Amino acid sequence: MRVGVLGNSDYPALGEVIANFLREAPRLGMEVFLEPQLLPLAAGASELAGPEGLDAVVSLGGDGTMLRAARFLDGADVPVLGVNFGRLGYLASCSPKEFPRFLPRFAKGTYTSDVRMALEATTGITGTEHGTRLRAVNDVVMHKGGFARVLRIRLTVNNEEIGVLAADGIVISTPTGSTAYSMSAGGPIVEPGVHSLIVTPIAAHTLAMRPLVLRPESIITLQPEDVHGEVLVTVDGQVGASLVGGHALIVRRAERPVRIVRFHGTTFIGRLRRKLGWGGLADRDD
Repeated sequence: MRVGVLGNSDYPALGEVIANFLREAPRLGMEVFLEPQLLPLAAGASELAGPEGLDAVVSLGGDGTMLRAARFLDGADVPVLGVNFGRLGYLASCSPKEFPRFLPRFAKGTYTSDVRMALEATTGITGTEHGTRLRAVNDVVMHKGGFARVLRIRLTVNNEEIGVLAADGIVISTPTGSTAYSMSAGGPIVEPGVHSLIVTPIAAHTLAMRPLVLRPESIITLQPEDVHGEVLVTVDGQVGASLVGGHALIVRRAERPVRIVRFHGTTFIGRLRRKLGWGGLADRDD
């Protein structure tokens, strides 16, 4: 079993977790490859070059590292196990404390794959689909760069124009991303199994513009108007591109989803209750 490891080296406990993983891996039939930035934490470890030939990926960090690991796979049909070192960990499979206990089950394949839809975004000249292609697991956000000014965005769904939106920006998210930026902007929380595209305006300048939940086959086109300055497109809050006048952003469901490892006893509702504190103080303390 060939396993790639991506991680956030800012977490002090990361070195110890990697060392324990590398000690256990041969016994479990695993060959481990570390991304270059993790190699200083494990002398003599093999370097991870790309997703080719991998059977699984382990993400050591927060949700941001998990999103980066999913984009690293670029649609490869490989499960991702997230070990949460961060605060929220919506996407994580387990904690660092639980990781040694779950590792043998992971090696034997005794887990379920939580299939999450992803997004494909294309930026380029309006009316074409030849330009920069980006892949997102959580969301694609169009927003204004520099000064805090209103952005006017022409919104079209399946070639039918909805109208021109005046707002600070707009979030196109997957159900997975519905608990991220979209939720903060007032969008709905959508269960990951309900495949859909969620359109949430950011501080819209008209109360008539509300969040939309669209079927997953929808194709969304966003075209900024009266562009004075930089318009940015950000993917999963981590990478992105810029737009100029006459350019548009097209967002659709990606052809290949992401597979997240889930062990028995973890549910979407249970994670919401714990992470958002819906269960009261006792649940949050646990």
